Amino acid sequence: MTPKPTLSTVAREAGVSIPTVSQVMRGTGRISDETREKVLNAARKLHYLPNSRAAAMRSGENREIGFVINQLGNPFNAEVVGGVVDLLEAEGYLVSIVDTRDDRDRQKRQLESFIKHGRGGLLWVPAVDTSQDTFDMLAAQRIPVVTFLRHVRRDLDHVGIRNTEATATATRYLADLGHRHIAYLGGTDETLVRKERIAGYKQIMAERNLGPGLVWSCEDNKLAGLNAMGALLQAHPEITAVVCNGDMVALGACLSLNRAGKRPGVDVSVFGFDDIQDAAVATPALTTMAVSPHKLGRKLARALLDRIADPDMPPVVSEISAEPIIRDTTGAPARSG
Repeated sequence: MTPKPTLSTVAREAGVSIPTVSQVMRGTGRISDETREKVLNAARKLHYLPNSRAAAMRSGENREIGFVINQLGNPFNAEVVGGVVDLLEAEGYLVSIVDTRDDRDRQKRQLESFIKHGRGGLLWVPAVDTSQDTFDMLAAQRIPVVTFLRHVRRDLDHVGIRNTEATATATRYLADLGHRHIAYLGGTDETLVRKERIAGYKQIMAERNLGPGLVWSCEDNKLAGLNAMGALLQAHPEITAVVCNGDMVALGACLSLNRAGKRPGVDVSVFGFDDIQDAAVATPALTTMAVSPHKLGRKLARALLDRIADPDMPPVVSEISAEPIIRDTTGAPARSG
Protein backbone atom coordinates (compact mmCIF):
# COMPACT_ATOMS: atom_id res chain seq x y z
CA MET A 1 0.00 0.00 0.00
CA THR A 2 1.31 3.45 -0.95
CA PRO A 3 2.10 5.53 2.17
CA LYS A 4 -0.06 8.56 2.91
CA PRO A 5 1.59 11.73 1.51
CA THR A 6 3.08 14.02 4.15
CA LEU A 7 4.97 17.30 4.33
CA SER A 8 8.14 15.22 4.20
CA THR A 9 7.22 13.37 1.00
CA VAL A 10 6.11 16.60 -0.68
CA ALA A 11 9.39 18.25 0.33
CA ARG A 12 11.37 15.34 -1.07
CA GLU A 13 9.40 15.39 -4.35
CA ALA A 14 9.84 19.17 -4.72
CA GLY A 15 13.47 19.17 -3.61
CA VAL A 16 12.89 21.72 -0.83
CA SER A 17 12.82 21.73 2.96
CA ILE A 18 9.86 20.67 5.08
CA PRO A 19 9.48 24.21 6.55
CA THR A 20 9.27 25.57 3.01
CA VAL A 21 6.43 23.18 2.15
CA SER A 22 4.68 24.13 5.39
CA GLN A 23 4.94 27.84 4.58
CA VAL A 24 3.58 27.31 1.07
CA MET A 25 0.62 25.30 2.39
CA ARG A 26 -0.17 28.00 4.96
CA GLY A 27 0.41 30.87 2.54
CA THR A 28 3.07 32.41 4.76
CA GLY A 29 6.75 33.29 4.48
CA ARG A 30 8.78 34.84 1.68
CA ILE A 31 8.71 32.13 -0.95
CA SER A 32 9.62 32.76 -4.58
CA ASP A 33 6.96 32.13 -7.20
CA GLU A 34 9.16 29.42 -8.74
CA THR A 35 9.54 27.54 -5.45
CA ARG A 36 5.87 27.94 -4.57
CA GLU A 37 4.81 26.48 -7.93
CA LYS A 38 7.28 23.61 -7.50
CA VAL A 39 5.80 22.73 -4.11
CA LEU A 40 2.19 23.00 -5.32
CA ASN A 41 2.93 20.78 -8.31
CA ALA A 42 4.47 18.18 -6.02
CA ALA A 43 1.47 18.34 -3.69
CA ARG A 44 -0.93 17.85 -6.61
CA LYS A 45 1.10 14.95 -7.97
CA LEU A 46 1.11 13.18 -4.59
CA HIS A 47 -2.53 14.12 -3.79
CA TYR A 48 -1.35 15.75 -0.59
CA LEU A 49 -4.01 17.49 1.51
CA PRO A 50 -3.05 19.63 4.51
CA ASN A 51 -4.33 18.54 7.92
CA SER A 52 -6.86 21.31 8.56
CA ARG A 53 -7.37 20.31 12.20
CA ALA A 54 -3.63 20.56 12.91
CA ALA A 55 -3.51 23.89 11.12
CA ALA A 56 -6.44 25.11 13.20
CA MET A 57 -4.63 24.15 16.39
CA ARG A 58 -1.58 26.16 15.29
CA SER A 59 -3.51 29.22 14.18
CA GLY A 60 -6.31 29.12 16.76
CA GLU A 61 -8.88 29.30 13.92
CA ASN A 62 -11.17 26.39 13.09
CA ARG A 63 -12.81 26.45 9.65
CA GLU A 64 -15.23 23.56 10.30
CA ILE A 65 -18.88 24.26 11.14
CA GLY A 66 -21.45 21.85 12.57
CA PHE A 67 -25.13 21.99 11.56
CA VAL A 68 -27.44 20.04 13.87
CA ILE A 69 -30.90 19.91 12.30
CA ASN A 70 -34.19 18.02 12.62
CA GLN A 71 -35.67 16.04 9.70
CA LEU A 72 -32.99 16.59 7.10
CA GLY A 73 -35.14 14.69 4.60
CA ASN A 74 -37.75 17.47 4.62
CA PRO A 75 -37.25 19.45 1.38
CA PHE A 76 -37.50 22.74 3.31
CA ASN A 77 -34.57 21.75 5.50
CA ALA A 78 -32.62 20.44 2.51
CA GLU A 79 -32.98 23.81 0.76
CA VAL A 80 -31.91 25.63 3.94
CA VAL A 81 -28.83 23.40 4.16
CA GLY A 82 -28.05 24.25 0.53
CA GLY A 83 -28.04 27.96 1.35
CA VAL A 84 -25.86 27.43 4.43
CA VAL A 85 -23.32 25.31 2.57
CA ASP A 86 -23.16 27.64 -0.45
CA LEU A 87 -22.27 30.67 1.67
CA LEU A 88 -19.97 29.01 4.19
CA GLU A 89 -17.99 27.07 1.59
CA ALA A 90 -17.54 30.28 -0.40
CA GLU A 91 -16.04 31.75 2.78
CA GLY A 92 -13.63 28.82 3.16
CA TYR A 93 -15.55 26.77 5.74
CA LEU A 94 -16.45 23.08 5.74
CA VAL A 95 -19.94 22.16 6.98
CA SER A 96 -20.79 18.88 8.74
CA ILE A 97 -24.53 18.09 8.96
CA VAL A 98 -26.31 15.68 11.32
CA ASP A 99 -30.01 14.93 11.91
CA THR A 100 -31.25 14.66 15.52
CA ARG A 101 -34.70 13.41 14.47
CA ASP A 102 -35.81 15.54 17.41
CA ASP A 103 -34.28 13.09 19.91
CA ARG A 104 -32.54 15.02 22.68
CA ASP A 105 -30.30 12.08 23.68
CA ARG A 106 -29.20 11.56 20.09
CA GLN A 107 -28.62 15.32 19.90
CA LYS A 108 -26.41 15.27 23.01
CA ARG A 109 -24.20 12.55 21.48
CA GLN A 110 -23.90 14.48 18.23
CA LEU A 111 -22.98 17.72 19.98
CA GLU A 112 -20.40 15.96 22.14
CA SER A 113 -18.87 14.44 19.01
CA PHE A 114 -18.71 17.85 17.33
CA ILE A 115 -16.95 19.29 20.39
CA LYS A 116 -14.46 16.42 20.63
CA HIS A 117 -13.55 16.69 16.97
CA GLY A 118 -13.38 20.47 17.06
CA ARG A 119 -15.81 22.82 15.32
CA GLY A 120 -15.39 26.53 14.83
CA GLY A 121 -19.12 27.20 15.15
CA LEU A 122 -22.52 25.57 15.45
CA LEU A 123 -25.86 26.05 13.68
CA TRP A 124 -28.56 24.32 15.66
CA VAL A 125 -32.26 23.46 15.67
CA PRO A 126 -32.63 22.47 19.34
CA ALA A 127 -34.54 19.25 19.94
CA VAL A 128 -37.75 19.37 21.96
CA ASP A 129 -37.01 19.35 25.72
CA THR A 130 -33.28 19.97 25.25
CA SER A 131 -31.75 19.69 28.72
CA GLN A 132 -30.11 22.55 30.60
CA ASP A 133 -26.97 20.41 30.76
CA THR A 134 -26.67 20.59 26.97
CA PHE A 135 -26.81 24.39 27.00
CA ASP A 136 -24.26 24.47 29.84
CA MET A 137 -21.93 22.19 27.87
CA LEU A 138 -21.98 24.49 24.83
CA ALA A 139 -21.52 27.60 26.97
CA ALA A 140 -18.51 26.04 28.73
CA GLN A 141 -16.87 25.28 25.38
CA ARG A 142 -17.42 28.88 24.18
CA ILE A 143 -18.44 27.69 20.73
CA PRO A 144 -20.18 30.33 18.57
CA VAL A 145 -23.81 29.18 18.29
CA VAL A 146 -26.80 30.34 16.27
CA THR A 147 -30.13 28.61 16.85
CA PHE A 148 -32.53 28.16 13.94
CA LEU A 149 -36.36 28.10 13.83
CA ARG A 150 -36.81 27.30 17.54
CA HIS A 151 -35.98 30.33 19.66
CA VAL A 152 -35.36 28.68 23.01
CA ARG A 153 -32.70 30.91 24.63
CA ARG A 154 -32.43 34.69 24.82
CA ASP A 155 -28.66 34.52 25.35
CA LEU A 156 -27.99 32.91 21.95
CA ASP A 157 -28.13 34.36 18.43
CA HIS A 158 -31.19 33.19 16.54
CA VAL A 159 -32.57 33.16 13.00
CA GLY A 160 -36.21 32.28 12.52
CA ILE A 161 -39.60 33.05 11.00
CA ARG A 162 -42.48 35.21 12.26
CA ASN A 163 -44.74 32.17 12.41
CA THR A 164 -47.80 33.69 14.08
CA GLU A 165 -47.85 36.57 11.64
CA ALA A 166 -47.53 34.17 8.68
CA THR A 167 -50.43 31.84 9.52
CA ALA A 168 -52.56 34.84 10.49
CA THR A 169 -51.95 36.21 7.00
CA ALA A 170 -52.90 32.89 5.39
CA THR A 171 -56.05 32.45 7.48
CA ARG A 172 -57.12 36.06 6.92
CA TYR A 173 -56.74 35.61 3.16
CA LEU A 174 -59.00 32.55 3.21
CA ALA A 175 -61.56 34.33 5.40
CA ASP A 176 -61.54 37.29 3.02
CA LEU A 177 -62.35 34.88 0.18
CA GLY A 178 -65.48 33.92 2.09
CA HIS A 179 -64.40 30.72 3.82
CA ARG A 180 -66.11 30.13 7.16
CA HIS A 181 -64.98 26.57 7.89
CA ILE A 182 -61.19 26.63 7.93
CA ALA A 183 -59.05 23.92 9.56
CA TYR A 184 -55.37 23.84 10.52
CA LEU A 185 -53.68 20.72 9.15
CA GLY A 186 -50.32 19.20 10.06
CA GLY A 187 -47.73 18.75 12.75
CA THR A 188 -47.83 16.42 15.71
CA ASP A 189 -45.45 17.80 18.31
CA GLU A 190 -45.72 20.70 20.70
CA THR A 191 -42.74 22.63 19.37
CA LEU A 192 -42.66 26.39 19.70
CA VAL A 193 -42.86 26.76 15.92
CA ARG A 194 -46.12 24.81 15.64
CA LYS A 195 -47.63 26.54 18.65
CA GLU A 196 -46.86 29.92 17.09
CA ARG A 197 -48.41 28.90 13.77
CA ILE A 198 -51.57 27.56 15.37
CA ALA A 199 -51.81 30.78 17.43
CA GLY A 200 -51.86 32.87 14.24
CA TYR A 201 -54.58 30.68 12.75
CA LYS A 202 -56.72 30.84 15.91
CA GLN A 203 -56.21 34.60 16.19
CA ILE A 204 -57.96 35.23 12.88
CA MET A 205 -60.64 32.61 13.53
CA ALA A 206 -61.52 34.48 16.72
CA GLU A 207 -61.33 37.94 15.12
CA ARG A 208 -63.72 36.86 12.34
CA ASN A 209 -66.08 35.05 14.73
CA LEU A 210 -65.44 31.74 12.97
CA GLY A 211 -65.37 29.66 16.13
CA PRO A 212 -62.41 28.12 17.99
CA GLY A 213 -61.02 26.50 14.89
CA LEU A 214 -60.16 22.87 14.19
CA VAL A 215 -56.57 21.60 14.49
CA TRP A 216 -55.98 18.26 12.76
CA SER A 217 -52.60 16.63 13.47
CA CYS A 218 -50.40 14.57 11.18
CA GLU A 219 -46.71 14.05 10.47
CA ASP A 220 -45.10 16.72 8.31
CA ASN A 221 -44.76 14.73 5.10
CA LYS A 222 -46.72 14.19 1.91
CA LEU A 223 -48.06 10.72 2.69
CA ALA A 224 -49.32 11.84 6.10
CA GLY A 225 -50.92 14.91 4.52
CA LEU A 226 -52.66 12.71 1.97
CA ASN A 227 -54.12 10.40 4.60
CA ALA A 228 -54.97 13.18 7.06
CA MET A 229 -56.85 15.24 4.48
CA GLY A 230 -59.11 12.31 3.65
CA ALA A 231 -59.78 11.61 7.32
CA LEU A 232 -60.41 15.30 8.05
CA LEU A 233 -63.03 15.72 5.33
CA GLN A 234 -64.70 12.45 6.24
CA ALA A 235 -65.06 13.60 9.85
CA HIS A 236 -65.78 17.25 9.00
CA PRO A 237 -67.28 17.53 5.49
CA GLU A 238 -68.13 21.19 6.17
CA ILE A 239 -64.44 22.19 5.90
CA THR A 240 -63.81 24.28 2.77
CA ALA A 241 -60.20 25.39 3.41
CA VAL A 242 -57.07 24.30 5.27
CA VAL A 243 -53.99 26.17 6.46
CA CYS A 244 -51.12 23.68 6.50
CA ASN A 245 -48.14 23.39 8.82
CA GLY A 246 -45.81 23.00 5.82
CA ASP A 247 -45.77 22.55 2.07
CA MET A 248 -45.26 18.77 2.20
CA VAL A 249 -48.49 18.36 4.17
CA ALA A 250 -50.23 20.74 1.75
CA LEU A 251 -49.01 18.84 -1.32
CA GLY A 252 -50.26 15.61 0.23
CA ALA A 253 -53.61 17.25 0.97
CA CYS A 254 -53.93 18.34 -2.67
CA LEU A 255 -53.13 14.82 -3.84
CA SER A 256 -55.83 13.49 -1.52
CA LEU A 257 -58.38 15.89 -2.99
CA ASN A 258 -57.42 14.94 -6.53
CA ARG A 259 -57.83 11.24 -5.76
CA ALA A 260 -61.26 11.93 -4.26
CA GLY A 261 -62.37 13.75 -7.41
CA LYS A 262 -62.20 17.16 -5.74
CA ARG A 263 -60.31 20.17 -7.10
CA PRO A 264 -57.85 22.02 -4.86
CA GLY A 265 -58.69 25.71 -4.99
CA VAL A 266 -62.21 25.03 -6.25
CA ASP A 267 -63.83 22.48 -3.95
CA VAL A 268 -61.40 22.91 -1.05
CA SER A 269 -58.71 25.58 -0.71
CA VAL A 270 -55.22 24.57 0.48
CA PHE A 271 -52.64 27.05 1.84
CA GLY A 272 -49.08 25.81 2.37
CA PHE A 273 -46.08 27.15 4.27
CA ASP A 274 -42.41 27.38 3.16
CA ASP A 275 -42.52 27.71 -0.66
CA ILE A 276 -40.22 24.79 -1.38
CA GLN A 277 -39.31 24.29 -5.04
CA ASP A 278 -42.04 21.67 -5.56
CA ALA A 279 -44.73 24.18 -4.58
CA ALA A 280 -44.44 26.17 -7.80
CA VAL A 281 -44.29 23.17 -10.15
CA ALA A 282 -47.04 21.10 -8.54
CA THR A 283 -50.32 20.55 -10.40
CA PRO A 284 -52.14 22.65 -9.39
CA ALA A 285 -49.46 25.10 -8.26
CA LEU A 286 -49.54 25.52 -4.47
CA THR A 287 -50.53 28.73 -2.71
CA THR A 288 -48.10 29.16 0.18
CA MET A 289 -46.38 31.45 2.65
CA ALA A 290 -42.92 31.91 1.18
CA VAL A 291 -39.81 32.08 3.34
CA SER A 292 -37.29 31.36 0.53
CA PRO A 293 -35.46 28.53 2.36
CA HIS A 294 -32.22 28.82 0.37
CA LYS A 295 -31.95 32.53 1.17
CA LEU A 296 -32.90 31.77 4.76
CA GLY A 297 -29.99 29.33 4.92
CA ARG A 298 -27.60 32.00 3.68
CA LYS A 299 -28.94 34.40 6.30
CA LEU A 300 -28.36 31.75 8.97
CA ALA A 301 -24.79 31.19 7.81
CA ARG A 302 -24.10 34.94 7.76
CA ALA A 303 -25.35 35.25 11.34
CA LEU A 304 -22.79 32.65 12.44
CA LEU A 305 -19.96 34.38 10.57
CA ASP A 306 -20.90 37.64 12.30
CA ARG A 307 -20.76 35.88 15.69
CA ILE A 308 -17.37 34.33 14.88
CA ALA A 309 -16.04 37.75 13.83
CA ASP A 310 -17.30 39.43 17.04
CA PRO A 311 -17.70 36.89 19.88
CA ASP A 312 -18.53 39.57 22.44
CA MET A 313 -21.39 41.38 20.71
CA PRO A 314 -24.86 41.16 22.32
CA PRO A 315 -27.12 38.30 21.14
CA VAL A 316 -28.84 39.05 17.82
CA VAL A 317 -32.32 37.78 16.94
CA SER A 318 -33.37 37.92 13.30
CA GLU A 319 -36.85 36.78 12.28
CA ILE A 320 -38.12 37.12 8.73
CA SER A 321 -41.68 37.76 7.58
CA ALA A 322 -43.18 35.16 5.25
CA GLU A 323 -44.81 36.48 2.07
CA PRO A 324 -48.02 35.03 0.60
CA ILE A 325 -47.57 33.53 -2.86
CA ILE A 326 -51.04 33.10 -4.34
CA ARG A 327 -51.25 30.32 -6.91
CA ASP A 328 -53.95 27.82 -7.89
CA THR A 329 -54.91 25.95 -4.71
CA THR A 330 -56.96 28.75 -3.15
CA GLY A 331 -60.19 30.35 -4.25
CA ALA A 332 -63.63 31.35 -3.05
CA PRO A 333 -65.66 28.54 -1.45
CA ALA A 334 -67.80 26.57 -3.86
CA ARG A 335 -71.50 27.40 -3.78
CA SER A 336 -73.56 24.65 -2.20
CA GLY A 337 -76.53 23.27 -4.09
